[in-house]
Amino acid sequence: MTRRLLVVLFVFALVVAACSSDDSTDEETTTTAAAAAGEETTTTEAMAEETTTTSGGDEAAGAVTIRWRTRPDNDQEAGVYASISDDLQGQLTDVTLTYEAGGTETEGYQQALLTQLAAGEAPDVFWIPGADIAEFASKGVILDLAPYAAADPDFSVDDFYPGPMAQLTTDPATGQPGDVLWGLPRDVSTFGLYLNLDLINEAGAPDPRELAEAGTWDWAAFTDVATAVSDLGAEVSGYGQSSWWGPVGWWLYSAGGGFFNDAVDACGLDTPESIAGLTAFRDFYATGAGLTYGEDPEPVFKAGNVGMFQNGRWATPGIREVDFNWDVVKLPEGPGGPSNWQFWGAYVVNAGTENPQAAWDLVAALTSAEVQAQVSELGANIPSRVSQDALDAFLTFSPPENNQAFLDGLSEGNPVTEAPLWNGDWPSYRDAMNTAVNAVVTGDQTIEDYQANICTELNQYFDG
Repeated sequence: MTRRLLVVLFVFALVVAACSSDDSTDEETTTTAAAAAGEETTTTEAMAEETTTTSGGDEAAGAVTIRWRTRPDNDQEAGVYASISDDLQGQLTDVTLTYEAGGTETEGYQQALLTQLAAGEAPDVFWIPGADIAEFASKGVILDLAPYAAADPDFSVDDFYPGPMAQLTTDPATGQPGDVLWGLPRDVSTFGLYLNLDLINEAGAPDPRELAEAGTWDWAAFTDVATAVSDLGAEVSGYGQSSWWGPVGWWLYSAGGGFFNDAVDACGLDTPESIAGLTAFRDFYATGAGLTYGEDPEPVFKAGNVGMFQNGRWATPGIREVDFNWDVVKLPEGPGGPSNWQFWGAYVVNAGTENPQAAWDLVAALTSAEVQAQVSELGANIPSRVSQDALDAFLTFSPPENNQAFLDGLSEGNPVTEAPLWNGDWPSYRDAMNTAVNAVVTGDQTIEDYQANICTELNQYFDG
């Protein structure tokens, strides 16, 4: 059945972080940073390896080589994508696939890509977080795939969630929908709280899943559970989160605030609602119930010393290796109502690739229903294709048992779509925001000083 490329007529304006994963630019999908916020990624042994697979053994005469890269959260997720590369090899004619698990100790994942793109050394196809689409598109380093999509009878933008597709069809020159296509979404994800049920039971605290079912899972209940678990001993913390923009933003949006004003053309970090969220955030950490702020919580949770750990679905492959009882629960509700993120990232094509058609074929294959089901089954993320069958299947991919918590984040959590800042400098805005927020949470800056100065400082990063 022939399908034509449709232009998405609306754009989700709110910007926000992985992968997976951390990402101020990188922690969203790295084990150390949660970085959509910012910054260094951890290179694991598996991430340092490249996996090359060829059809029928040696590369056939005239075949092309396509390098592709993701930023996995851990070795387990890297293995997922290496396996996918192997599986796809036989499906693509006269193509040799080389998979690279991205990560670096010295630069952020996205910055490393930009450096390699400028030097002509970047892969043909690579994954980037949704918040970075504008920067890559505006710099002209990724290929407009609209002509290839239009010629593909199996493609339709309607197959994917509208939020990511709105951003992927935005013209950088206008910030509005246009006849462009910057990539295809690999997956979507929301935050949940990973629970160490053994610690929660030992503390005699109520089960957060039961509180959520009863409609009483709010900030107060969350604080009570975290405090009870932290009282078990000095080595135990009730809660842990990374310090990138995703977990930070959850506190602000849950209080009814956010990063920007409604038009997304100015800072919104100093509104009463945003300040209320930041104050609650700071006050919680002041209780001592949280892991030291800024410390990577994932390894500490996996070691059995954190009761609740906030992260996306991308953390699941690594958490499946723990030897204690665990599950997930949706995020607690704040005074502004339920809140969550709709994280996503996209496979894009290097504008300098010598094989654009083969690169498009790989992007289409990587975002097919079959491959997305494979990624979801192995735990990494939720399919980005709009399909009830896919969501029903996702519920069976356990552990965790309570996969519904992630779907509730998409359907009930008023999720803010991770989106690039088309009219400003998101990396600079993000980094300055993180620095200021972290200073408040750690007690190095007062709320009053922050509120008086934050938007004056950050408004410089908007165009015009």
